[in-house]
Amino acid sequence: MHDTRDTAMRRRPLAKAITRSLAVTLAVALAAPALAQEGATQAQADAAAQQAITTLDNMTVTANKRVENIREVAAAITVLGGEQLENFSATQMSDYASYVPGLQLQSNGTPGQTQVSMRGIAALSPGSTIGTYLDETPVGSNSLYQQATLFSLDLFPYDIERIEVLRGPQGTLYGAGAMGGLLKYMTRKPDTSRTEFRIGGGVSDTEGAGDVGTNYRVGMNLPLVQDSLALRVSYARNDIAGYVDNLVDGRRDINEGDQTSARAALAWESDVVDVQFAVMRQEIDSQNNGTIALDPQTHEPIAGLSNYVYENEPFIKDLDHYSLTVDWDLGFADFVSATSYSDTHTVITTDQTLTYGPFTALLGLPPGRASLTYALDLDQITQEFRLTSKSGQPFEWLVGTFYSDEDGDNFQTVPILQADGSPIPGLSTLGDLSIPSTYEETAVFANGSYTFNDWFKLGAGVRFSRNEQDFAQIVTDGILLPIGTNVNSSSEDVFTWSITPQFQLDEDVMLYAKAATGYQPGGPNVLAPGLPPVVDSSMLTSYEIGMKSAFDDNRVVLDLTAYQIDWEDIQVASQVNGVSGLVNGGEATSRGIEASALFRPVDGLTLGLNAAYNDASLDEDFPTIVVPAGPAQVEVNTGLKDDRMPYVPDLTWSVTADWVVPLGGNWSANFGGGVRWVDDRTNATTERQIVRLLDPPTVLDETITEPLVIDSYYAVDLYAAFSNDQWTVRAYMKNATDERAYSTMNDVVDQVTGETHHTAASPIQPRTFGVEVDYRF
Repeated sequence: MHDTRDTAMRRRPLAKAITRSLAVTLAVALAAPALAQEGATQAQADAAAQQAITTLDNMTVTANKRVENIREVAAAITVLGGEQLENFSATQMSDYASYVPGLQLQSNGTPGQTQVSMRGIAALSPGSTIGTYLDETPVGSNSLYQQATLFSLDLFPYDIERIEVLRGPQGTLYGAGAMGGLLKYMTRKPDTSRTEFRIGGGVSDTEGAGDVGTNYRVGMNLPLVQDSLALRVSYARNDIAGYVDNLVDGRRDINEGDQTSARAALAWESDVVDVQFAVMRQEIDSQNNGTIALDPQTHEPIAGLSNYVYENEPFIKDLDHYSLTVDWDLGFADFVSATSYSDTHTVITTDQTLTYGPFTALLGLPPGRASLTYALDLDQITQEFRLTSKSGQPFEWLVGTFYSDEDGDNFQTVPILQADGSPIPGLSTLGDLSIPSTYEETAVFANGSYTFNDWFKLGAGVRFSRNEQDFAQIVTDGILLPIGTNVNSSSEDVFTWSITPQFQLDEDVMLYAKAATGYQPGGPNVLAPGLPPVVDSSMLTSYEIGMKSAFDDNRVVLDLTAYQIDWEDIQVASQVNGVSGLVNGGEATSRGIEASALFRPVDGLTLGLNAAYNDASLDEDFPTIVVPAGPAQVEVNTGLKDDRMPYVPDLTWSVTADWVVPLGGNWSANFGGGVRWVDDRTNATTERQIVRLLDPPTVLDETITEPLVIDSYYAVDLYAAFSNDQWTVRAYMKNATDERAYSTMNDVVDQVTGETHHTAASPIQPRTFGVEVDYRF
C-alpha cells in the first residue's frame, strides 16, 4: 500500500509557511480598517452589507410565505448570504452554524451526519424537531422511523442565494416537525433577461491530511425566450481530504469522501403566471467517519487524529428532489401551488467490534468483529395550495391547505464475524430487521394581520393537521430480538396557533411579542410489554419578545430577543427487556436571550456580533422503565430533573468582520473573517439505575451515570478575495489556530464486561486553508 504520509511530510513545512503567511496577511488587513476610508464609496459599503455572514439589513425574506422586508417581520430571523458562504468556503452546515444565534449542531465528522437544534429544543428522539424547506417545499421525514434527527438535510450550498433561519416554533405556517425552528434554503432562480456562465475550482489543505482536497463547479443561466423563458443549470463537486488514521491496521486518511450537487431549473414568466420546474440531486459519499479515539479519563487524543476502526464506516446519502411551483396573479390575491417529490437514500455503517464483538466469548471463541448498518429509504410527495392577499393593505391574509405522503423503509443489520473475518458457525448476525412505515398528513391553515395605525399591527395564525401512520417491525434473524413481525398504526389531530402584536415606535425601531405553538408528531410504537402502543405528539408553547432597530443612518443595526419555551410530552427513546421504543418523558423549559448587531464604523467595513444565552433543562424525571430480574426488578430513569439538555451550550457568540477596499482597474479587495465560541455541553442526560428486591422491598444497588462534558472552544475563520466583474480569486482558512475541539463525544463500552475501551469524539474541522478561482462571463 502506498503511504501518502511521506508526501504529506515533505510538503508540510511549505503548508505551514503558507498558513502562517496567510494568517498574518488577513490579520493585518482586519486590524487596519482606517485605510479603507480613503477612496471607499457607499457602493462598497452596500456591497459589504450584502456580504455579511448574518444579514440584518433591509432585504426580503419569505418567513411568512410572502415577500417582506426582514426589518418588518415580527420574528427572529437570520439570513446567511450566498456570497459570504462562498467567502468562508462553506461546504456543510458545520461551517456556518456557530454564526447563527440559538442554532446548535452536532456532527459525526461528515456532511449529512448532523443533528440540529434551536433554542435548547434538543434532538432526544428520532422524530424531526427542526423543519427544512427547499424554496417552497419541505424536505425530510416526519415519521419516527426515518432517523430524521440523526441525518438532517445538509445541502452542499452551491447555487444557493441565501439560507433563512427561522428561530422558534413554526407550527402554523410550516406544520409538523418545525417546533424548534426552520432552515429554508433559497436557490438562485433562472433569469429571463441575461445570459451568464460560471466556472471555478479550488484546492485545500487540511491539518493531518496526506492529500489535498479539490473542488470544481460550473453553472450557466440561459434565456431561451427573452424575458419569458430561462434555464439555469449548475454542477459542483467537492473532494474531501481525509485526516483520520486507523490504529488497527495503520491505514492513513481513512475518512476521505466527496460531495456533489447538480441542479436544473426551468422558469417561465408572464404578466399573470410564473412557473418554475426544478430538479436537484445531491450526493454525499464518505469512506469513514471523522471520529478519533480519546483517553476515557483525560479526554486527550490517544494518538492524535486517529481511531480504532475494525470495520469500515462508510456513509452515503443521495437526495433526488423535484419541484413544480406555480404563482398566479388573480388580481385581488396571489395563488400559489407548490408540488414536490423527493427520493432519499441513506446508508450508514458503524463499527461495533469493541461493543458487541466480545459476544463471541459466550461461544468459546476469541473476541470477534461486529458492525451495525442502517439503510433508510424515503419517498415523499407534498402538495400545498395557498391564496395570499396583496401586500400593502391594512388587512393582509393567507389561507392554504397542505398534503404530505411518505413511504419509508428502515433496514438494520448487525453482522458478527470471527476475529479473522471468517463466519461463525451457526451465527451470521446478531440482528436483522426491517421497519417499513407510512406517514400521511393533511392540514389546513390561515394567517392574517391587521394594521390599525402607523404604530400598531396585530397578527395571528392557526393550523389544523391530521396524520395517519402505519409501521411494521420485521425481525428475520439474530439473537438480540425475537424473530417475528409486529405491526401497529396510529392517527392524531393537532391544532397549533400563533399571535403576534407589533409596535412601530418610530421609523427605525420596532417591538414585537409572539406566542406560538409547535409540535413533533407522535406515532405507532413498538409492541412490547411495558411500552405504550402509541407515543403522543411532543408539544411546546413559546413566548417571545423582540426588538429590531437601526441607528445613525443604518450604520448600527441591532436585534434583541428574549424567550421562554415550555415543552410537554417529550419523546424519549427507551428500552424494555431488550426492545427499543419511545415513551413520552415529561416536561422541560428553555429560556434565553439572543442578540445580533451590525456596525459600520467607516464606509466599506462591516462588523458583526451574534450571541445567545440559553438555559434549557428538564422539569421532572423521565418515566421509570421497569425491567423484571427474578426476585428483583431494575428501575431505570434515562433523565433526571434539572438535567441540562444534551448538546445545548449555555452561551455561544461570534464576531465577524468584512472589509471591502476599492482597487484600480475595476478591481476590489474583500478581507474578512470571524471568531466563533461555543460553551461546554453534555452529551446526554443522567441515567439512574436502581436494583430493588421485591419481597421484602429493599434497594440492593443504585448507580448514577453522569453524562460526559464536552469542553468549550473557539475557532477563527479568515478569508481574502480579489475580484472584478469577471474574476474572483479567494483564499480562506477554517479554524486558523487549529483548535482541537469536539462536536460529539461518546464512550465505547464492552457490552460483556461493561468496561470503557475509549471515548469516540468527532473533532471540529482541523485547520484547513485553500485557494479558489471563479470566472464569470
